[in-house]
Amino acid sequence: MAESENIVAETAEKIFADLADAQTINHDKQGAWKAPLWQALTEAGLPLSWVPDDLGGSGASLAEGFSVLNVAGRHAIAVPLAETMLAGWLLTQGKIASPEGEMTVLPASPKDRVTLNADGSLSGRARGVPFAKDAKHFAVLATGKDGISIALVDAAKCRIESSTGLGGDHSDTVTLDKVQPITTKPAPKGFDQTTLMLMGGVVRSLQIAGALEAMLDISVRYSNERVAFEKKISKFQAVQHNLARLAGESAAALAAATSAADTIANAKTLANDAVFLEAAAAKIRCSEAAEKGSGIAHQVHGAIGFTIEHILHRYSLRALAWRDDFGSESYWAVELGKLVAERGADELWPLVASR
Repeated sequence: MAESENIVAETAEKIFADLADAQTINHDKQGAWKAPLWQALTEAGLPLSWVPDDLGGSGASLAEGFSVLNVAGRHAIAVPLAETMLAGWLLTQGKIASPEGEMTVLPASPKDRVTLNADGSLSGRARGVPFAKDAKHFAVLATGKDGISIALVDAAKCRIESSTGLGGDHSDTVTLDKVQPITTKPAPKGFDQTTLMLMGGVVRSLQIAGALEAMLDISVRYSNERVAFEKKISKFQAVQHNLARLAGESAAALAAATSAADTIANAKTLANDAVFLEAAAAKIRCSEAAEKGSGIAHQVHGAIGFTIEHILHRYSLRALAWRDDFGSESYWAVELGKLVAERGADELWPLVASR
């Protein structure tokens, strides 16, 4: 990690440690912690990390932003930091200035579409949009007769059906019925919905990897505190085996997520096979690790890990919920299989070996 990445990540870590302690948040049923945390994040320029100075952001590199997302995952942050960062990045692709406040992106699933009508309005329905209810603006990728466009939309002009995901955060359905956007610009050549889904998938992969790191730390600490049959449960071989498996899943997720992030950060264009392979593989592997790792962590904790009073669920449920955002592992496994099949057997090994 470069020195600048360290500084940005350390800034995020300090803010989260001071204002997003998991135990404090777990006891705050009114959500009073959210406003001070968002204010601190905004003052540090983190929500608009990927937006250049001339478009209203802080101009951080992709690598610096990715480091923030991994830290956010380790704290299971329940504010739209990742979503606002991703929305700002999408708007930047269309040279659209980012407004202040919370944002999210539409669509959030590869199966949903938003259409740019002939009169410049937007129509469509996007399901499972993270934090749509909390957002002030949407960054929208739309398809029209002239190709792909990027638009900034006032959230108040859309119909939002509120719902919550597995982790307890908003995962809403947004309907656009001939909504006039604030600004619309053409997307760069080669930029399409798959590009957005891949970027979103890497964002979620980094968050999942961070959450797994936290679950491992919590589980190891608990196993060294919990006594059964007159000795710490960390001394039992079965528990040690489970913790080793959890450590393996955490390491695999982190390796896959950071490799994909590094590939994107250094790519000249996101429309290439290397980015697709890395991003899709990361989402598949991290999603699998979220399922296996969460199960192991709860096994180690036993019944106490399932209670609402314990903090473990803040990490496990969010890691599981993040699996479905921007394409599930099943979706990306099929798409990756299609890519390999289209390229042919002779191209498979050179593609894999190049990574």
